[in-house]
Amino acid sequence: MRTTDDHPLFYQSGTPLPVIDRAKGVRMWDTTGKEYLDGCSGSMICNIGHGDRRVTKAMAEQAAKVSFAYRTQFDNEPSLALAKELMRLTPDNLSRVFYVSGGSEAVESAMKLCRQYFYSSRRASRSLFVSRAPSYHGATLGALALTSYAPLEIPFRPMKLMYPKIPAPYCYRCPYNATYPDCGIQCARALEKVLFEYGPETVAAFVVEPVGGASVGALDPPAGYFDIIQDICREYGVMLILDEVMTGFGRTGALFALEHWDIKADIVAMSKGMASGYFPLGGIMTSAKIADAVLDAGGFSHGHTYAGNPMACAVGKTVLDIIVKDKLAENAASMGETLMAGLWALSHKHRMIGHVRGKGLLLALELVANRKKKTPYPPEFQVGKRLTQIAYDLGLLIYPRRPIDGLTGDHVLLAPPLIVTEDEVAQMLHLLNKAFVQLKKELKAQGVKSA
Repeated sequence: MRTTDDHPLFYQSGTPLPVIDRAKGVRMWDTTGKEYLDGCSGSMICNIGHGDRRVTKAMAEQAAKVSFAYRTQFDNEPSLALAKELMRLTPDNLSRVFYVSGGSEAVESAMKLCRQYFYSSRRASRSLFVSRAPSYHGATLGALALTSYAPLEIPFRPMKLMYPKIPAPYCYRCPYNATYPDCGIQCARALEKVLFEYGPETVAAFVVEPVGGASVGALDPPAGYFDIIQDICREYGVMLILDEVMTGFGRTGALFALEHWDIKADIVAMSKGMASGYFPLGGIMTSAKIADAVLDAGGFSHGHTYAGNPMACAVGKTVLDIIVKDKLAENAASMGETLMAGLWALSHKHRMIGHVRGKGLLLALELVANRKKKTPYPPEFQVGKRLTQIAYDLGLLIYPRRPIDGLTGDHVLLAPPLIVTEDEVAQMLHLLNKAFVQLKKELKAQGVKSA
């Protein structure tokens, strides 16, 4: 029988957490008054920081006009304005926008648009999607089929398609036991091998995060990686779908991560920083060629109830304006260098930090029991989660995951809001150092050898 003490919410664990009271900038406070530095932007979403009055003002103004209008009955000014601004700021081939409410929806929409394009173009054999291992593209069944992160997949494998995967460019743990650049970037050339294995005529698209996100921890690809990927996609008529759900809207030091490598994507999936946590919003961008072919064949057989609603798009347009006006991508590049330097400095103090990686303000630390051998801690020690909890208790929010297919290894992501200052970076590094000191003491007390 339930009691009044039962916690009514269930997410990952159902464990009660402190109740949030308010937030401003990069700081958050719970109802007891305890302060936290947001070192991971929630889940790498709060790009413009918390409590920006420009956004709440735009929300109030839009709510006074109309909060919702269904997309098959009306266009609305915010959705049109946001789409036009996105078109202005992205490569010329991206000239059509389709809105959704979140990242998984965006990836699913990209998959379905790609599939319907080939179906409408009398190339119905192209139905397979290739992605990477490890990877994370969303929790819904289509996006989960692209994902390679075992804890999230295992219960649902009988329900989902098993799409082919190629190795991620995980140079720290190269799957080919090679060293860049002598490796020849085999992890990119693996795409061509998969196309031969399955038949190029059966493959619709390669789906990839420009910088690997939570699954492997801020994985910045080596120079030349995307040149090879794009050449293969073009040669075999395979679409290139970029998952910029986490990397978009300034996170990596450019408005979109595709700018770093001059990537010409066929479809780009967006969310997270698109509305910076102020309202659910996501979308895809694509070319007129792809969108018009689908529309001319009878329309895009897809949609979500809240797609393109005026409130979400008013927030998205305001957030985008803030990112551009306040030069937050530039600040992400600058503060990312500062934070990266600080993390490398920490690695000299704490040998359990095996690797520091990332781009802009999407950075990660991989933790190892032996730095020379790159030996991960036994998974039962939950070292990444324990570091995260210690940091949490000290008032710093970071984000833990397991880079070796989600089953072993430990990394933590640091991805503060793009408004972060040098002083705030210094405070985060100070708290993170204290967390490492405490973690090492705990491991020593348990008889666990480190590095």
